[in-house]
Amino acid sequence: MQNTHDWLAIEKTYDSGVYNKSDFVIVRGEGAYVWDAEGNRYLDLINGIGVGFLGHGHPAVVEAIKAQAEQLMILPQVFANDKRAEFYQTLVGVLPDPLSRIFPTNSGTEAVEAALKFSRAATGKKKFVAAMRSFHGRSFGSLSITWEKKYREPFAPLVEPVTFIPYNDVDALEQAVDDDTAAVILEPVQGEGGVRPGKREFFSAARELTRKKGALLVIDEIQTGFGRTGKLFAFEHFDIVPDILTLAKPIGGGFPLGAMVTTPEVADKMPKGGHGTTFGGNPLAMAAGTAAIKTIVEGRLWERAEALGKVFLEALAEIRSPKIREIRGIGLMVGIELKEKAAPYLKRLAEAHRIIGLQAGPTVMRFLPPVVVEEAELLRTAEAVADVLAHEA
Repeated sequence: MQNTHDWLAIEKTYDSGVYNKSDFVIVRGEGAYVWDAEGNRYLDLINGIGVGFLGHGHPAVVEAIKAQAEQLMILPQVFANDKRAEFYQTLVGVLPDPLSRIFPTNSGTEAVEAALKFSRAATGKKKFVAAMRSFHGRSFGSLSITWEKKYREPFAPLVEPVTFIPYNDVDALEQAVDDDTAAVILEPVQGEGGVRPGKREFFSAARELTRKKGALLVIDEIQTGFGRTGKLFAFEHFDIVPDILTLAKPIGGGFPLGAMVTTPEVADKMPKGGHGTTFGGNPLAMAAGTAAIKTIVEGRLWERAEALGKVFLEALAEIRSPKIREIRGIGLMVGIELKEKAAPYLKRLAEAHRIIGLQAGPTVMRFLPPVVVEEAELLRTAEAVADVLAHEA
């Protein structure tokens, strides 16, 4: 039987090389935990970078996938399907009017690509406005509205024109949105950008300005949607409704799934064949998505996320370390900005305490706990963070 070293060596040999690999090989997950090939258990507070809001292997999602795999796994969208219809009905049932038309995808990046194309088709305009520190994906379209230069510059020229403005800056937004703007695209909380929550007045202004200028408002809820921020959708914090909503990560309960949701007015302006997907909307993903959404909604799990998030943030606020610049977060989306590089501390957290976090930029320790995590586990994490910060990097 091959051991951890073998699996790691094989993956490093044949992998594309775009990722920095950890030194342990994860082979199993359940709830808030994962196990490596040596049998060590880790508290997983990233869960697929926010994918596993319900934790690993949630029974409702697993059973839905098992049952559908035996029935029908793939079907192009030129044929209607019972599971796709059920997914559509379930998703629209938890969204405000007039968000009622769905383009299913396999990922968040694909949902963003769809949003960009639908925006141009609906408005006849070309320009996009996005925020500094934004992250919307790495394909050419989504990369064009992603701020970080290390992602963008090697692949220029990208989709243009795009204007980037400071996040939460109303004055800059007013100057950027003009008669040539197709859409403004914003994250309610910037995840990769350092876990930075949006301000109500900024999003209210975005909604008002886009309507005034005949542009669309696109809200990227790929990381924040389905309960993570203490609301079912983070845009509810601002009392607005976007023209286009991009979703992914928790929507499939761990199964690859995304969606772009928009209004009939926008959807009807996309020509037939103007966009498409081979695997998007496949029955297997639809079954997983329906099970995940129903589990979150029936359990009102955003309320648990809000309560657990408060406990976690309060515990982290008790840490007395000169290395901490700021602690930010909302619900189960938390960032600790340090005055130095975060990577060494995250590495020590995993090695010494068997707790997995991730970076959000070079100096932020990011935690995206699943909603099945227990309060005691979050308190233990706060103690572990205090411990690793007490040591030299």
